Amino acid sequence: MAWVIVMSDLRTAILLAGLTALFMGVGYLLGGSGGAAVAFFVAAAMNFVTYWNADRLVLSMHGAREVDERTAPEFVHIVAQLASRAGLPRPRVYLMDNPQPNAFATGRNPEHAAVAATTGLLNMLSREEVAAVVSHELAHVKNHDTLLMTVTATIAGAISMLAQFGMFFGGGHRDSDGHGGMGAIGTLAMIVLAPLAAMLVQMAISRTREYAADDMGARLSGNPESLASALAKIDVAAREIENVPAEQNPASAHLFIINPLSGERMDNLFSTHPSTENRIAALEQLAAQTGVVRSTWGGWGRRRPWA
Repeated sequence: MAWVIVMSDLRTAILLAGLTALFMGVGYLLGGSGGAAVAFFVAAAMNFVTYWNADRLVLSMHGAREVDERTAPEFVHIVAQLASRAGLPRPRVYLMDNPQPNAFATGRNPEHAAVAATTGLLNMLSREEVAAVVSHELAHVKNHDTLLMTVTATIAGAISMLAQFGMFFGGGHRDSDGHGGMGAIGTLAMIVLAPLAAMLVQMAISRTREYAADDMGARLSGNPESLASALAKIDVAAREIENVPAEQNPASAHLFIINPLSGERMDNLFSTHPSTENRIAALEQLAAQTGVVRSTWGGWGRRRPWA
């Protein structure tokens, strides 16, 4: 439903505004109005660097290799066909030699987007399920979530950096007569609470965008039930198969369609993803509303070996 996307966008805007305000607030507590200004310019510089390099960094840290019509013809065809259906430029396509089934999208805008999937995803899922996963990732691209999540992660990281700065230098600006400041208790509270609050807001934004991408992706592929089935399979496998690069780079976990890290996966404040059960329930409701009953999108049948 269109209102689902609108409400998700509104909630995301509110959360991002809150994260920005928190960042500026930490800068103010450290150095008054001057500290807030410095914080702003630090964040701007970090976002500039991240804007141009985040996609290359995340693809490199997960050992992704670019593929084409010669090296992975069927997967590349799926991505190209769905991108065309979504009205998007054809993204670059990558594979990760990783047994855990998972996928993510990255890139600063649709013109510079990339879709990456693990070999485990292609080996374990049917074509319809792979197409549904790709549709979810293309929804992130179309919604500019790849840039949004890069910005939120950068701001959250900057808040943690500022809090640590306050710990080392005593923290807290003073008023004009030399009094004031946060003191030991205030500094300790900032060091602990500011990064925690930033992390909670970042995760809330991530969870909101996952629901929106599920909805749009299911409509793009025309098969909500295949996306629900894919999520269920990936969730079970992710609990059993370790994703070593993700464990080594946990800050990138929010990019994946299912949390690739070991541990609890509940729909709570400390999760980067909604619970899979809640996502599947929403997709089943969408299927009932739209009257979709396991279509054969693109005429694909059962899974056969991938090239």
